[in-house]
Amino acid sequence: MAVKPDRLIRDEIRALSAYHVADSAGMIKLDAMENPYDLPEEMRTQIGRIAAAAPVNRYPDPSGEALRAQLLDDPCMPAGCDLMLGNGSDELIQVLAMALARPGAVLMAVEPSFVMFRMIATFVGMRYVGVPLEADFRLDSTRMVDAIRTHRPALTFIAYPNNPTGNLFERSGIERVLAAADGLVVIDEAYHAFAGASFLPELGRHPNMLVMRTLSKLGLAGLRLGMLMGASEWIRELDKLRLPYNVNVLSQRVAAYVLSRREVLDAQTAALREERGRLADALARMPGVTPFPSDANFILFRVAEADKVFSAIEAAGVLIKNLSGGHSLLRDCLRVTVGRPEENARFLAALDGALAATR
Repeated sequence: MAVKPDRLIRDEIRALSAYHVADSAGMIKLDAMENPYDLPEEMRTQIGRIAAAAPVNRYPDPSGEALRAQLLDDPCMPAGCDLMLGNGSDELIQVLAMALARPGAVLMAVEPSFVMFRMIATFVGMRYVGVPLEADFRLDSTRMVDAIRTHRPALTFIAYPNNPTGNLFERSGIERVLAAADGLVVIDEAYHAFAGASFLPELGRHPNMLVMRTLSKLGLAGLRLGMLMGASEWIRELDKLRLPYNVNVLSQRVAAYVLSRREVLDAQTAALREERGRLADALARMPGVTPFPSDANFILFRVAEADKVFSAIEAAGVLIKNLSGGHSLLRDCLRVTVGRPEENARFLAALDGALAATR
């Protein structure tokens, strides 16, 4: 008898849809919150030398000690804290969920937020509880605290700034969540470089808090490198679930080099923050467009007939993200990554044409 997937694979996994990545060939790519700037030529040349000298015939350093030491040498890192590297932040989310997935355990997050929180809860068999944001995407800390008291989550994620909305939640509201939670609270700071705000210095004050970051938004998305920071006792236990050699030798060595030239990444980040302001102002001046405040490297905005507008923008050669239909609060919402000035100009022209076509 033939063995088929529907007999062995869990029903909740079969009900999922795989994470979708749109084909961007030939498009101006403004859909994935990437840094649009290349590294300077001399840095790319040096990366080539580093890659050529890397011992790719050997397994990498299993825990990335040299890179970890470099990242831990941060004046904002409190004493007694440690750091674990992941193959992107997705792997770290999965490690956290696997570690805390006792029978009946709950994973909680605000909604709308990063879709992988819900998906990974399903992967590991945790019950997922989503707590809606306010209509203007502010954190409803009272509702959040009530949900924590009702569901007693083992693991709670708060993105700061939030994706896909782009806003920073009030620190006082997050402090209320931390005080109410008797489980682990992870602050996802994927976009911290664009926000100028962080909970990293507060790690010593909150024994149930960890901070998660990624290098993807800083211009190193292709390296797939995330980091989880917190008290050594947490990191020591979570590290047991990290797969051996999870960060390859090229990612370790290239990241160490690029981070030694942090001034280049900082200059690109500053340029993107300036472009974010110009793009937000341009969107606010367009009739029929409602942009939402952003502290990240993308802007969420609402238009009438978002599906038609999205399709018209795509037909004009610009790829953004259609979020309409993903959550009730995101009705008619689209999200655009902040690109280079010429890319943003192409997007604005495409949006203007799309709006005219739908009037």
